[in-house]
Amino acid sequence: MAPAAAASRVAVSAPVFGSDGGARSSGIKGNNNVSFGNKSWVGGTLAWESSSVQPRHANKVLCMSVQQASKSKVSVAPLDLESAKDPPLNTYKPKEPFTATIVSVERLVGPKAPGETCHIVIDHGGNVPYWEGQSYGVIPPGENPKKPGAPQNVRLYSIASTRYGDYFDGRTGSLCVRRAVYYDPETGKEEPSKNGVCSNFLCNSKPGDKIQLTGPSGKIMLLPEEDRNATHIMIATGTGVAPFRGYLRRMFMEDIPNYRFGGLAWLFLGVANSDSLLYDEEFTSYLKQYPDNFRYDKALSREQKNRSGGKMYVQDKIEEYSDEIFKLLDRGAHIYFCGLKGMMPGIQDTLKKVAEQRGESWDQKLSQLKKNKQWHVEVY
Repeated sequence: MAPAAAASRVAVSAPVFGSDGGARSSGIKGNNNVSFGNKSWVGGTLAWESSSVQPRHANKVLCMSVQQASKSKVSVAPLDLESAKDPPLNTYKPKEPFTATIVSVERLVGPKAPGETCHIVIDHGGNVPYWEGQSYGVIPPGENPKKPGAPQNVRLYSIASTRYGDYFDGRTGSLCVRRAVYYDPETGKEEPSKNGVCSNFLCNSKPGDKIQLTGPSGKIMLLPEEDRNATHIMIATGTGVAPFRGYLRRMFMEDIPNYRFGGLAWLFLGVANSDSLLYDEEFTSYLKQYPDNFRYDKALSREQKNRSGGKMYVQDKIEEYSDEIFKLLDRGAHIYFCGLKGMMPGIQDTLKKVAEQRGESWDQKLSQLKKNKQWHVEVY
């Protein structure tokens, strides 16, 4: 059963930002009526204050739109973002990046998560459009330590929103960033000098801060939309869920006249524990509203056990459903992988083992999947 296509005005909480892309206030409280184009938005309570990272309960701000949109989809604009035949590529290059503005930074994970992951909304004013599955480049401030006098190298981040952004107006893009922190293996103490330059810059950013963007880049993870009833199997570890959040918002949240998804989207997400789950409220909402079109399986390595009694990793979940997955692939399903490159050997080994159990050659099958453009991988 395809998701309902009705559109209506949806009440969401949203920060107020001006035509220059900058936030009008670093702290927004109370009720605000926000207008984007011809749509009115009724703002709720946002308590960012001056803190660079919001507490976990701030996730409810994003999820309000999910709960409302589950009943009727959200209108988006401008619809001419649908008209291009080809995706935008490298509109802004490292030598001439675009100066965008941080709208908000919020912590996505709970207190028991190992490490910190943030959701960062960036206002590009409609100047750096992208498609779902693409990446932005970010140039952190400061000098390149290997090239004195030169700027820092570009760091690529998968975009975690649809082309319309979190506020459905085509002016923002969102990133899902894990703060990279280095701890000395002998002392166990943090060594700030070895921390990730760009991830810490992004997670420490405040509304109104400027950011140098390049891109968008990438074509391998673009969502194929020719067949609206296709099956899409998405496998992510950690922040690798970013492009899949964009896919799913496009499929289930936004009212797009020329894209009515009626197929199956199946997300496998591997993280350490329940507190590490990313965008869980959004995904759970889709599961409740569109049970015929969405499946959601989690692998929590520190909380769940696999069939052998070991830690549950995403490849173990794949093995659990391997027969069904292989049948879907045989019928033309697309399969996507996104996350740390260390995820792929275990997944490949699992798929090879399953193929052999089915009397198939995995090498031949993989070659055919690639030839058919069913196989999409982006690891880092």
